[in-house]
Amino acid sequence: MAKIHLSSELATRETNMYEKRPPCPAVHASAAMLKVRFAEDAWNTCDAARVAPSCSIDSEWRNCSQFIRGRAAIEAFLNLKWAGELEYRLIKELWAFNDNHIAVRFAYECRDSEGAWFRAYGNENWEFDDDGLNRRRIASINDSPIRDSDRCFRWDRSGARPKDHPGLSELGL
Repeated sequence: MAKIHLSSELATRETNMYEKRPPCPAVHASAAMLKVRFAEDAWNTCDAARVAPSCSIDSEWRNCSQFIRGRAAIEAFLNLKWAGELEYRLIKELWAFNDNHIAVRFAYECRDSEGAWFRAYGNENWEFDDDGLNRRRIASINDSPIRDSDRCFRWDRSGARPKDHPGLSELGL
């Protein structure tokens, strides 16, 4: 995967939480990869208040069999999700893009309150508005139980996946 360099405009995007989320359409390869990495980094915080502002006010999500509409409902959904998915670590990888659409494949590892570990595999289709906010997310996800010794995502939970940590393709996932 190509190295990603942040421009000063992109690096300050979080100060404008409810405005624009560059890169905005039309998306090109480096911008699409950057958008995917920004999403991965935000999701790895398990902070719904940080993730939800990347969505339009009326964003529509399908997460497996759940249908969620609106930024506030998305934030509530994510809070509930991460309350049960402990030690959550996620890797996203760009699959395809065109104009204001991005397709992503991902995997995450987490454990439940009983200590059982899982790896979830999935695909997301994203659609963005003209301000770069996610107006639609369609996710399909499958969980598989794993042993602790089978875990691949072992970076420090205090932050984003390190730049030198392998991605999904490098891990063979």
